[in-house]
Amino acid sequence: MQIVVEPSPDAAAGAAAAHMAQILARSIAARGRATLALSGGATAMPLLAALLRQAIDWTHVAVFQVDERIAADGDAARNLTALQCMLVASGPLPAANLHPMPVTTGEPQAAADSYAEQLRALVGSPPVFDLVHLGLGTDGHTASLFPGDAALQVTDRDVTLAGNHAGYPRMTLTLPVINAARARAWLVVGSTKAAMLANLERGATGLPCTLVARDATIIFADAAARPLRPAGR
Repeated sequence: MQIVVEPSPDAAAGAAAAHMAQILARSIAARGRATLALSGGATAMPLLAALLRQAIDWTHVAVFQVDERIAADGDAARNLTALQCMLVASGPLPAANLHPMPVTTGEPQAAADSYAEQLRALVGSPPVFDLVHLGLGTDGHTASLFPGDAALQVTDRDVTLAGNHAGYPRMTLTLPVINAARARAWLVVGSTKAAMLANLERGATGLPCTLVARDATIIFADAAARPLRPAGR
């Protein structure tokens, strides 16, 4: 696992976007297309904006969701709302290339199973994404995999339901799918994330974030989230 530290949140988002663009380009060159799973959260908007500044052939990129809140279509809390607005409505991603989690369609577990079937049809069986983008919560969660949630223990599904967190039940990719990806890129910014990023870096036990595979993984952080370590430490 590599950590890249930039002076500001915007610089960290820019560096993450440039790295992600390189991975997508290599995937398109190697296989004719790229598969990308994007997380939501507070850092999603700056990252999406930075991705739009990259020279990405979006016509050959299939975009999926890492996780989603179970809420009405168009709800500001939905991760999909930003993806549709920035990448499709105002951006270069063809609408057919965005594959949202069907959180408003029927019974939730059946909807999660339906998304898993879609992944297997489009990403592979089992699904292997070219790139998964992750964020980090102050409690150590990533995707919608929260401490103590039963979703952390799910290994026989590609997509599962998580409990109610911050007012919303969730749908999320499971750890086996996240860990099977060819590459993972984290974006972690802000002083409130510093303690948890230190835990992630040292591999502290008992946290969802430290269950994510460390190979083929780069964390992009700003100086507030990852202050310079004194020499020898």
